[in-house]
Amino acid sequence: MLAELEAYRAVDEPEAAQAGRLAGFVRAHADCFERGLSIGHITASAWVVDENGSLALLTHHRKLGRWLQLGGHADGEDDVRRVALREAREESGLSTIRFAQPGIYDLDVHAIPAHGAEPAHEHFDVRFAFFADPAEPLTVSDESHELAWLPIVALSGDGVDESVRRLARKTPTLRLGPKGRTPRVRAKPEPC
Repeated sequence: MLAELEAYRAVDEPEAAQAGRLAGFVRAHADCFERGLSIGHITASAWVVDENGSLALLTHHRKLGRWLQLGGHADGEDDVRRVALREAREESGLSTIRFAQPGIYDLDVHAIPAHGAEPAHEHFDVRFAFFADPAEPLTVSDESHELAWLPIVALSGDGVDESVRRLARKTPTLRLGPKGRTPRVRAKPEPC
């Protein structure tokens, strides 16, 4: 994974700083993929969009209470690409999901508040972009309140996590496919 991190080209200085922190964390902690590393650990996320790049699939995260991209813990798996795909399938029920590009799409380091017996820690998140069909049925997992295909243009406003806004801003860089069917979608994220 270090080679991929070093090959990754950040879009701006803040993201470059996060990429450096993430690479340093991997070098410093042989157990960085283990959830048991209490200061933080590697996670993997999936930025799932339709083929014309107008919709993104978000989950209203049960623990964090925010609309976020799909993703989760590596749990010892060092192939973060595989983790991102696994988490996307588990959290959405999508079966036809596929990578939109081969390499890392985005990186983010963010704080996770204490929850129950779990102390506050950091997630060192490696993110990949995926295409999926919004007409495919969704299955909400126990980890979220709701799933929704949201217009990417609605993800630039107040109340949307900054890292999600960054993912949305990057969407035009994906090689988008032919315009497909557009399903009914919610106009903007709503709190649960």
